[in-house]
Amino acid sequence: MKYVVLLCDGCADYPVEELGGKTPLSASVTPNMDKLAKDSVMGLVRTVAPGLKPGSDVANLSVLGYDPAVCYTGRSPLEAGSIGVDMKPTDVSFRCNLVTVSDEPNFEDKTLVDYCADDISTEEGREIVSFLKEHFDSDEFTLYSGVSYRHCLIWNGGTTDVGTLTPPHDITGRKIKEYQPLHPNAAKLFEMMKKSCELLKDHPVNKARIARGLRPANCVWFWGEGVRAELENFTKLYGLKGSMISAVDLLKGIGKFSGMNVVNVEGATGYIDTNFKGKADAAISELKNGSDFVYIHVEAPDECGHRHEIQNKVKSLELIDSEILGRILPELEKMGDFKIMILPDHPTPLALKTHTSDPVPFMIYRSSHKAEGQPAFTEENAKNTGVFIEQGPTIMKYFIDL
Repeated sequence: MKYVVLLCDGCADYPVEELGGKTPLSASVTPNMDKLAKDSVMGLVRTVAPGLKPGSDVANLSVLGYDPAVCYTGRSPLEAGSIGVDMKPTDVSFRCNLVTVSDEPNFEDKTLVDYCADDISTEEGREIVSFLKEHFDSDEFTLYSGVSYRHCLIWNGGTTDVGTLTPPHDITGRKIKEYQPLHPNAAKLFEMMKKSCELLKDHPVNKARIARGLRPANCVWFWGEGVRAELENFTKLYGLKGSMISAVDLLKGIGKFSGMNVVNVEGATGYIDTNFKGKADAAISELKNGSDFVYIHVEAPDECGHRHEIQNKVKSLELIDSEILGRILPELEKMGDFKIMILPDHPTPLALKTHTSDPVPFMIYRSSHKAEGQPAFTEENAKNTGVFIEQGPTIMKYFIDL
């Protein structure tokens, strides 16, 4: 038996007026998903338990069968582990976004214009972080470069008691003073954020980006604090040798800490320009070379939701369908009996441009035991089945045992 999870990050949504009252899932042309839907078990699952924040960290842990209430120590430790940071028990890690802020003289009066600085390239991001390291690295703080706009700060001997550090993708278009961390323990972090604006204003990378009509990465934003992560081995839990395929450090970190083989795909960006076919080919290769289980994480729908890119969100789902699902299904059929589960981790509604805790649709297809399914994989069809999994972390066992 081969098992595949196709995780379409943030793809669930609300009806969109510009799409004729349809959601991106229901508006997209996805013949491969529709074909599977007719013979799949479909329903809703609550991936974010009450009281937890609806982040990709919490939600993906749930989908993989890990209870965030027990094992979650913060988002950034998972990302730190994926880029090779061996955190000490006394370390606290923070996600460091490269963001774009407006140009008011007073930092608190600036607006957070873009949480990802126009999806800055990994090479440009690395150059900026290397420059900031010269000014910020010390016995207490160390910066590490990651992918695109996503980087990491380690606070040696730090604390997670820092008040509220708001994710920047939640506050696009809003004034910094409304989200300024006020806790005394966050003062050093806020000072670095302010200083980064002065340091990056005339950086060559930003001058070149502005000349090309792109937004500059003219500030850092810290959030997602946490301590060293520990996850139970996935193979020990489920008896399956697993592989993780993703463009983002968070999922790579989850894969690393759970003992999966983490696959790096050339050209995987986390956006709609990602290498969809490369992810499909990597999944096929892993399954042919000993893996029983592959988790294919695709970030693009989530990023489109954050940016209110309606047509791109629809397009991202169509590309997932044609270039990933359409590519792997014929190969899976050659391998014998297989199961595939398709779902988002959480919704990222276009109208809100951030995550919500709403239950998400899922469908599970097994090649040898076809169910009485639905005409298409949509939020409404999933709801209408009446199947509802309240405890998100139980869905992995449900998928394996079905």
